This record gives sequence, C-alpha cells and structure tokens, in this order.
Amino acid sequence: MQKSAIRRDRRATRRELRATLRGRSAKTRLAASCHRRPRSLATIALAAGVEKSTVTGCTNGLRTAAKRCGITPTQTARTRRTVAGGRTHRTHTVGRYTLGQVARLTAAYSPRKPEYRAAVALIAAFAGGAR
Repeated sequence: MQKSAIRRDRRATRRELRATLRGRSAKTRLAASCHRRPRSLATIALAAGVEKSTVTGCTNGLRTAAKRCGITPTQTARTRRTVAGGRTHRTHTVGRYTLGQVARLTAAYSPRKPEYRAAVALIAAFAGGAR
C-alpha cells in the first residue's frame, strides 16, 4: 500500500473521530446547561436523549400535566436574533422549567403510547425523578 493511501485513510479516520467528539461534546454541553438553569421542556427532552419525532407530542402531554398540577414555568424574556447575527429590540417571554419541576411533571404524566412512555422514562431519569 502506498504512503498516500495510508495518509488518506488516517485522515478520514481522524475526521470521523473529530465529528464523533463534536457530537458528544455538544450533548454534554446541552445536558450541563439544563442542570444549570431552567430550560424549555423540548430542550430537556432532547438533552435526555428522546428522539426528535416524539419530543413534540411528549412535551405537549407534559404541558397538559403541568396545567393539571398547577405547575407554572418561570417566565424568561428572550431576545430574537437577526439574520446578520445582531439582536432586535423586540423581546418575547418564554416559559422554562427547572429539573425539579420536570421531575414532578413526569411523576404526574402517564402517557398511553409506548414511545411516549419510553420518552418520559428517559426524561425522568435525566431530571432525577424515579419512574
């Protein structure tokens, strides 16, 4: 085998390893930010490892459980970003939940679909609530 072919293979392997490392570190950063401050239910679900196709339905069910239990999210002002990377002057409020609130929600929520049951188990394990 020629040296150029070996170098090419090694370069490709290192490229794949760097991509794996970037993905892993992004997941770790997302999980750490969820533990630090309140985040949206969808963000917490994604950090817990729930598939993107089931996140929306599961978080809608958790929001319904929050209304039923009387758990209100913390209201946070969010500034919208512009295309050029700047910030606009308009802000809007968004609701974000702490991990303690999410643990209470997962205890109160009992979905019927098997995908949602698995998702809630992942979210409960991430939030620290036993399910």
